[in-house]
Amino acid sequence: MAGGELADGWLRSEAMAPGPERRGRAAEEEPAPLEKAFFQDEDSCSDCSNQDKPGTRLQSFVPEGTTHFPEVFQTSHLLFYERFRAYQDYILADCKASEVREFTAEFLEKVLESSGWRAVWHTNVFEVLVEVIDVDYAALKAVVSLADPYLCDSPVSTFTLECMQELLELKEHRLPLQELWVVFDDSGVFDQTALAIEHVRFFYQNIWRSWDEEEEDEYDYFVRCVEPRLRLHYDILENRVPSGLIVDYRNLLSQCEESYRKFLNLRSSLSNCSSDSEQENISMVEGLKLYSEIEQLKQKLKLIENPLLRYVFGYQKNSNIQAKGVRPNGQKVTHVVASTMMTGLLWSLLRDRLCQEPSKEEIEIQFHGDPLSAINACYEGDTVIVCPGHYVVHGTFSIADSIELEGYGLPDDIVIEKRGKGDTFVDCTGTDIKISSIKFVQHDAVEGILIIHHGKTTLENCVLQCETTGVTVRTSAELLMKNSDLYGAKDFLDEHYDIPKISMVNNVIHNNEGYGVVLVKPTIFSDLQENVQDETEENNALKIQTSEEASAAERVELDELIQCATGKMELYARSDLSEQVEDNCEIVNELVAASTQKGQMKKKRLSELGITQADDNLMSQEMFVSIVGNQFKWNGKGSFGTFLF
Repeated sequence: MAGGELADGWLRSEAMAPGPERRGRAAEEEPAPLEKAFFQDEDSCSDCSNQDKPGTRLQSFVPEGTTHFPEVFQTSHLLFYERFRAYQDYILADCKASEVREFTAEFLEKVLESSGWRAVWHTNVFEVLVEVIDVDYAALKAVVSLADPYLCDSPVSTFTLECMQELLELKEHRLPLQELWVVFDDSGVFDQTALAIEHVRFFYQNIWRSWDEEEEDEYDYFVRCVEPRLRLHYDILENRVPSGLIVDYRNLLSQCEESYRKFLNLRSSLSNCSSDSEQENISMVEGLKLYSEIEQLKQKLKLIENPLLRYVFGYQKNSNIQAKGVRPNGQKVTHVVASTMMTGLLWSLLRDRLCQEPSKEEIEIQFHGDPLSAINACYEGDTVIVCPGHYVVHGTFSIADSIELEGYGLPDDIVIEKRGKGDTFVDCTGTDIKISSIKFVQHDAVEGILIIHHGKTTLENCVLQCETTGVTVRTSAELLMKNSDLYGAKDFLDEHYDIPKISMVNNVIHNNEGYGVVLVKPTIFSDLQENVQDETEENNALKIQTSEEASAAERVELDELIQCATGKMELYARSDLSEQVEDNCEIVNELVAASTQKGQMKKKRLSELGITQADDNLMSQEMFVSIVGNQFKWNGKGSFGTFLF
């Protein structure tokens, strides 16, 4: 029996049968009858074409191996919402982490047959057929005996009948329910038993963490832990999480489990040490270090488990592709991308791009059939010219060197379409990257269409057809976006804390499901604003740009920034003027306010150390903002919003 397949989950039925009485939302609604609770949505189970027929509504399969086991229930196709409803409405409800085992036991007591069924006991070493004669609900274990005839499958031949009987005696004939796979029965009597065990198995394999009981117990465990972990599990199954992020998450989980195991062992050893011994003091220091390490790992895990923060902050490491630098011979290459090269196109390229200056030194030209291979072949200073055509790529454009990527023609004639859900489309880490005259099309994706980790990226005369976060600018990165068109983003165009340098000139931001532009900043800014209101008038003057105590120079600079955002708007029709000016000004005001608050926070910390600093000049801040002549149209939540984390 393939353990990997079984671990992915088994439930093909609908929501589970009602559990014990629950407080809160579970108690407010009358549970469905037991039978209907399993199979109440006909169209969600393709193999249940006739709901009126008696008998099982589940499929079966034969376990893999050399031994001829009987068929077991096949429950591997449960949908997200089916598991969601089962845990929320019937098993866990609004229980605390410390109550999970109790609630689960009460649920099993209502739906699990206590005896009379057979199961395959599955471990990493062997599989053996057993009969269940009783269930210890509180311990989540079944009391079993070996089935007759004796059936066992193992890569080693040591598991004889006598050996297995001895092993069961050591275990007092009690086996964990999640290690049992119920033998198929077409009468339907044991359907609920198979499904209930599947829920327990899936929960302890994919949702539960050994440290959950030691977390805060004041909050709903389902909302705090079960739902985000369940969503992440299914996002991974559906290839909606970047491959690098999956690796990160699994590594973090392994590290946290290992550190927590060491912490428990250390805590146990401390209880056996004599009071005030040197060994105890050393162990306590080690324990504090382990505790701090575990907390940091848990926070990183929660960051990835959160559906929103997962994509905004959870995957901040740079591309795995490192910069190549200059070629060993110091030469720069021009890469020409064309699906088909005709003589007329080649002549135009030679005239317009490749041989503009006959006296100039000769350059090497390399031809490629797709843009991705051209990007991967680039070194520092290279140029990629993409000829008209529709190119479909399945990988990520990881641009780590300072190169130019330009389309030869209009953006609508040079279309690069990304296939595949998991990873970023264009990933920029180079010092100075220029992209122009290309249309990027993204479908059914989870990562943003363009991410700038660091360095400067200039985007000019481009079209970005998005389905996720649009453009993401990381800390210390810089984006110059001119005469471009961005639409279709489901989340937002976000700028990160610390505030990066961003210029947006003559762009069209439209038809996005959320806001056109979102400033992402920590709640410390919001908290600071509340705290400052209770402090001196001088501090208030720092927070509010229009305060009478603000210097004349500062007011002039703020006015100049706003005028910069509106000066070129006279080119637009009078009917759209006020709206466009308001949108651009709103972004400028928010970014300037965020930068000023950041300066306040820095000065406040310096002041606590006895260091004073008199510099409220807005233009001396780390950030320079140019928001000019942009159009915001038909964005679902408006032109501009702020997200606090």
